[in-house]
Amino acid sequence: MMHRMKTRWQLSCAILCTALSLGCALPGKGERDPDKQRLRTADADPGWLTHGRTYAEQRFSPLREIHEGNVQELGLAWSFDLGTTRGVEATPLVVDGTLYVTGPWSVVYALDAATGALRWRFDPEVPRSHARVTCCGVVNRGVAYHRGRVFVGTLDGRLIAIDAATGESVWSAQTTDPAEPYAITGAPRVVEGLVVIGNGGAEFGVRGYVSAYRAADGSRAWRTYTVPRDPSLSQESEALLRAESTWSGEFWKLGGGGTAWDSMAYDPELRLLYVGTGNGSPHTRWIRSPGGGDNLYLSSILALRPETGELVWHFQTTPADTWDYTSTQHMILAELEIEGRARKVLMQAPKNGFFYVLDRETGEFLSGAPYIAVSWATGLDANGRPIESQAHNFRDEGRMVNPGPFGGHNWQPMSFHPGTGLVYLPTHEIASFYKVDPDFAVRHRALNTGLDYSMYVHYDGNEEASVEAHLVAWDPLRQRAAWRVPHRAAYSGGTLATAGNLVFQGSSDGRLVAYRATDGEKLWELPVGTGIMAAPITYQLGGDQYVAIAAGWGSGFALSAGPAALEAGVQGAGRMLAFKLGASEAMPPAPPPLPAPPGAPLPVTASAEDLERGSALFTRVCMVCHGPAAIAGGSIKDLRWASAESHQVFDEIVLGGARESLGMPSFSDLLSAEDVRLIQQYILSRAAAAARSGVSSEHP
Repeated sequence: MMHRMKTRWQLSCAILCTALSLGCALPGKGERDPDKQRLRTADADPGWLTHGRTYAEQRFSPLREIHEGNVQELGLAWSFDLGTTRGVEATPLVVDGTLYVTGPWSVVYALDAATGALRWRFDPEVPRSHARVTCCGVVNRGVAYHRGRVFVGTLDGRLIAIDAATGESVWSAQTTDPAEPYAITGAPRVVEGLVVIGNGGAEFGVRGYVSAYRAADGSRAWRTYTVPRDPSLSQESEALLRAESTWSGEFWKLGGGGTAWDSMAYDPELRLLYVGTGNGSPHTRWIRSPGGGDNLYLSSILALRPETGELVWHFQTTPADTWDYTSTQHMILAELEIEGRARKVLMQAPKNGFFYVLDRETGEFLSGAPYIAVSWATGLDANGRPIESQAHNFRDEGRMVNPGPFGGHNWQPMSFHPGTGLVYLPTHEIASFYKVDPDFAVRHRALNTGLDYSMYVHYDGNEEASVEAHLVAWDPLRQRAAWRVPHRAAYSGGTLATAGNLVFQGSSDGRLVAYRATDGEKLWELPVGTGIMAAPITYQLGGDQYVAIAAGWGSGFALSAGPAALEAGVQGAGRMLAFKLGASEAMPPAPPPLPAPPGAPLPVTASAEDLERGSALFTRVCMVCHGPAAIAGGSIKDLRWASAESHQVFDEIVLGGARESLGMPSFSDLLSAEDVRLIQQYILSRAAAAARSGVSSEHP
């Protein structure tokens, strides 16, 4: 009887609200808030309101002023210099004529979307020392927008609300423990009035989680951990209690990992928020969980209740991951007809090389297939679980495995065209040599992967280490490529699909290209002076359709892939570019090429044995930013070109933090003076070798 009375009261309230046009709704159904409604109907907006354009993250635009018949008339409308040589990975937003984009160090820019004129710049003043605990560059992938505020996650773990009109900070919340090596590089999302943000740091030894903060005041609404904690303590949820039995050993002392550092999507009808989780900490399962187990919820897709963070279902793409095969890659929600039945699906191409189609209501595996050549697994079973290849098990000895830690597809967003039914997917095949570190020991604020980084010597002359990259049009129903376009170098940008039968993608070798969506024919391209990793957007303003992209070579691949990154033949130069039909502004110039190798500015006095020790120290501590064999990939300074003056203060730089303001922190807690001497001698030997080769920066 009480239930009937409550129902009648709710119905009466709803009728009254409707009659008075107050715009309220039944509890649990979501208020008729115009700002919330705008996000739910973002597909009809001429701007770009959220990271993937809509909650479904399809990155498809119905705009068709630019189409396959006139795309050749595209020209540069405006450009804006981001003033950086670091990597640029952001997807801009365009809201009511203002474009919001982020650059390195989490700096936010508000630009006039028609002219590129700067309206304001917000610098959160991230301590440059934080670069040390950021695995893959000091990048940021974008902002969220809601009720006149712009939200950005900062590299040092803050979530900041900025007044969209003035650029002034409204509130700031520290989402991480500053004493732990967490970092934020991903874009937040606004869902049901909450700002959702994850973080990274699994390479350094942290426990992953995703949090939601109230957009109005920055107070925390909920936090969902992705891996269990010490079993002697009560777990924070039933889901973690279930996950506990899938771990073994003293995993909690190593962090566990599972950081949610990038992808999210939302279905407002199902009231499900989808979050991708990352690799374990350490990467190597035999160290992390020596007794076996799937290690939930690593490398998984989680479906959460947006109001509470409660786990509804999960799907693990790589059980007991040991290759850094994250599931933090872009997710797309769509409706597909499968076996004569309309299905609400979620699609993802995570690092492990398999393309997955899931029922997004239940998490049921519908289909999957490899989208690149895969050697670590022979296929998927009926439940979508990978069948591991024992021939590529590196527990007892090193193995070359494809894909490597860069994955078959990384963070670069893919797009879906409802008209063609195809997913436009940037792929690369970069095999890697994996070997367990026999001397592994946890080191605070340092890489703790459990992998032996001397493995990089196996790239030299190894045919299995060759690099291939493509733009692939993937048919998710037939689970095969409809067409593919080869790229000169790996790590090209994300994609945009439009109703003009077009697919736009920026390339790592410095071009923005338009392809015909149906067959992949290249219709237009323009050099932009630097490599592109981010994804394009499109918007309409003043009757004109624009295509815009944030360009700038750098980040993880450019920092740590060495010769493979140099294949792109570009250098970092951050810039925001917008194009429209008939425009003809001049493109900003490309950075000048590096001069010829100067040679070692100081003599190499170390013995061969010392140089070998210096090489081992360099690969363990320095390689993640300065490249294998000290070969930088075109973003930050190549140490082989360091001057005599820099070498004379080498100790002050490495141990004293003399250049911390430039992002080079002190390593005095990890390295001794003798260690630094050996590293310096190794770098000098590499400078001498570069001079003998006579090839500028070893570019092709």
